[in-house]
Amino acid sequence: MIRSITRGCAAGAAGTTALNAVTYADMALRGRPSSSTPETVVDLVTTRMGHPVPRTRERDNRLSGLGALSGIAVGTGTGVAVSLIRRAGVRVPLWLGGLLTGALAMALTDAPMARLGVSDPRTWSAADWASDVVPHLAYGLVTYAVVAAPDPRR
Repeated sequence: MIRSITRGCAAGAAGTTALNAVTYADMALRGRPSSSTPETVVDLVTTRMGHPVPRTRERDNRLSGLGALSGIAVGTGTGVAVSLIRRAGVRVPLWLGGLLTGALAMALTDAPMARLGVSDPRTWSAADWASDVVPHLAYGLVTYAVVAAPDPRR
């Protein structure tokens, strides 16, 4: 089980790196700004939990860091979940595993922001959807490929 958890962490970290690379490439190519959604979600969640980020000069920097860390946590956590599901015997082809893994990570990030009222995916444009789907698809394919790769120690 520890091996599956470790593999899932590595897979999720690799997938998160792919997601970030695709996102930053999109920003560079289209000249679009970074999203403030992660910071806004962190701000709302910490405030609702009774532990708001202090209102200091560095507040925006802290929220930015916490937003990025929350994305890494979701990415590695999803990798662990997918690895444990695969360990339990669920085996699907790479294309399907990648699609499902990406969809799971996307749901885990988009559902909280919709629930908190930060953004409403029902109002997104095609470009907005592409900016969300394409990086999550890259995440899913990389994460699932690492999870499904043969164990070199066997």
